[in-house]
Parts: sequence; structure tokens; C-alpha cells
Amino acid sequence: MIKTLLAATSLAALMLAQPASADTINMWVRTGIGDSFKEVVKAYNAGHDDKVQLTEVPYTELVQKYATAIAGGQAPDALSMDLIYTPAFAAAGQLEDLTDWAKSLPYFNSLSPSHVRLGTYQDRLYGLPLSVETSVFAWNKNLYRKAGLDPEKAPATWEEITANAQKIRALGDDTYGFYFSGGGCGGCMIFTFTPLVWGAGADILSADGKTATLDTPEMRKAVDIYRTMIKKDLVPASAASDNGANFLSFTNGRIGQQSLGAFAIGTLVTQHPEIDFGVTLIPGVNGKPSSFAGGDNLVVTKGTPRIEEVKTFIQYIYSMDGQKIMAKYGSLPTRGDIADEVLKGLDPRMAVGLKAISVAKTPYTLQFNDLINSNNGPWAAFITAALFGDDVDGAFKTAQEDMQSIIDSGQ
Repeated sequence: MIKTLLAATSLAALMLAQPASADTINMWVRTGIGDSFKEVVKAYNAGHDDKVQLTEVPYTELVQKYATAIAGGQAPDALSMDLIYTPAFAAAGQLEDLTDWAKSLPYFNSLSPSHVRLGTYQDRLYGLPLSVETSVFAWNKNLYRKAGLDPEKAPATWEEITANAQKIRALGDDTYGFYFSGGGCGGCMIFTFTPLVWGAGADILSADGKTATLDTPEMRKAVDIYRTMIKKDLVPASAASDNGANFLSFTNGRIGQQSLGAFAIGTLVTQHPEIDFGVTLIPGVNGKPSSFAGGDNLVVTKGTPRIEEVKTFIQYIYSMDGQKIMAKYGSLPTRGDIADEVLKGLDPRMAVGLKAISVAKTPYTLQFNDLINSNNGPWAAFITAALFGDDVDGAFKTAQEDMQSIIDSGQ
């Protein structure tokens, strides 16, 4: 659907709306972008003649609305876009090529590598990191203590995690050792589950995105780890149908361990001070850690007359002041070269989310939504069948074939 829509709008990419004021950057962001970006915009507007005007668009509508706006000549100058969608819009010729300017920035090589990779199409750069998100592993120290576990010892393998989960579940009642948002949320599981195989050197797609590589020994081991915890009643039954609404179940104080987004660190610190928790990197099936690199890229609509103003705004975001403002409100630094200074004085657990950036990955494909994010897609169906069904071999075979079919149809 996204590919068809982008193709239909590409001829109109240069027909941009002319806002009332030449010194106003019109920018769209997805609803729920959070306070970090809103605060950096507020600070920029207070100190610059040029202003940034934000328009929030529901996340589920943003991709289609942006493509439609381009076709109708009503596109904003810039957009905060989930990084996974950057390649598709770049391929459609609807974004400004920022390559030469971006690479001239003295700190370019320190920018979040996964965001830069997802912002690249055919060796040209069309998106730059705006907000950085990573997945991390959290454990409830209070429940560790009650279960007779060392609350200061981060589990380093899934064997440890499973053993700890059993001891926590033995506390009884509605206390569980592990949680995940399951088959009802493909996006949640790409975020928290695939690091198990990435850390071990495997992947679900080839590097060029043209081949499905789901069925590997590493993925089968990851599936077996989760199936074991499910069968041992270490995971609440509600995980099977959770569509992401309960992604932060860890905050209820009755979940011993869970893979989460680094954003949850700020949520726990500010909204749930009663939970004593630790965070570490997500172990792979062989113990080597990995993470999902999520968040948003900032893209510029092809043909905008305000590209220089947008560049000035981007440079402010990347300045020490801009990075500190965003970090204060929960966003990880996008610049690795000043990250330690940016995080100075903030909760030290934020540093784990930062450390995850260096080992984080994001699948590169023009068909991310159809393959992975869609609740009707092969990835979500695979999670449900492989983790909760009776035919694991069949789940692998079907998902592998369905993913490859979608990839082939898009070539």
C-alpha cells in the first residue's frame, strides 16, 4: 500500500505549499513524539528569528497523509519520520538529498549509525537522526530480593534470565518472571525479540533487504527460549494477544524482567519511583548483546524553499544546548562525541541506552510495514504461531515463504 501511494505521488513532489511566512519552518511530527523535541523547538524559537511551527499528526496516519500532501502541493518543509520509512520516501524521489552538507558537519561520523544507514538510499543521504531510541533489558530489584537473587547482578544470558524468572514466579499470585507484548504487536517484537538473534550474528533479512533469512539456528534457539518460559507459566497469558497497549507492564511492579525501550527509564524514574530497577543490554542467544535502534529521522521535503533554514535548525538540535535539552526530557543523544557531557547529571541508567546504540540494528527494507509492522503481516503471524502454536516448523516455513513473496513483489 505504501509503495503504491508513494509511486502515485512522486510526480507531484515539487508542488509544495507556500506558507504565509518565509521565515517559518512548517514541520510535521507524529503524535506522541514526546516533550524532548517540543522543548528543543521551544528553545530554538526563543533564540532565533526563524521559527519552527509544529503540527502533530497521528502516528497511524502520518505516512499516508505526508504522501497525499506531497501530491497536493501541501507538504511541510520538514518531517519527523519513523526512521524505518525513510528509504521508501527517498526511493520515491520525495526527499531532499542532504549528503554533501551532512558529511561536511564536523561531527557527522559521530551521529547514530543506524539512523544514518536508514536515512541512506543508493549511497545518498536523505534523513538525519532526530530522536534516538534503543531497546534494553530491565529487572525489578525488589522482586530479585524477594526471590533470593542478587539485585545488583545483571543477568548476562538467557539461561540466567529463565532461571531467575522461575524463582520470581515461585513468589506466587500474579507475580511473573518475564513479560513481552506478543503476537498482537509485530513492532514490539522486532524491537525486543530480534536482538536475541542479532547479537549472535544472525538476521531476519539479508543486508540488502532482498532475501528473507528468518529460519536460522539462532532464531530457532530464540523461539525455544521464549516457548520454554511460556510453557513454564513464567509469562502472563495476556502476552499472547497484547497489541502493545501493555508494553510497559513492567511498571506494575509484578513483572520481574522485561525488554523495554530506553525511554522507559525516564518513565520509571519520574512516574514509578517505588520500583527499584536495573537495566542492561539485551543478551543474544549466545550471550553477546544487541539492541534495536528506533526513533525518528528528520527529513526535508524535496523542493522546499526553506532548506537553509531547516539546516540551521538541524544544527541547533545537534548543538550541545540542543542535545542537553532533548536528553533532559528523555531522549538519548544523537551525537556520540558529546554524549557523556550531554548525560552528565542525569540518571546513570540512561548510559545503558546510550551504550546500546553502538550494538543496535534496524532492518533496512522499503517494505518494513508490510513485512514487519502490519498486524496482518508475516512477522506478527510468525510470532503468534512460533511462540504460542503447536507447529513450530510450519510457522518458520510459512513466514519465510510469505516474507520472501512480499520482498519479491516489490522488486
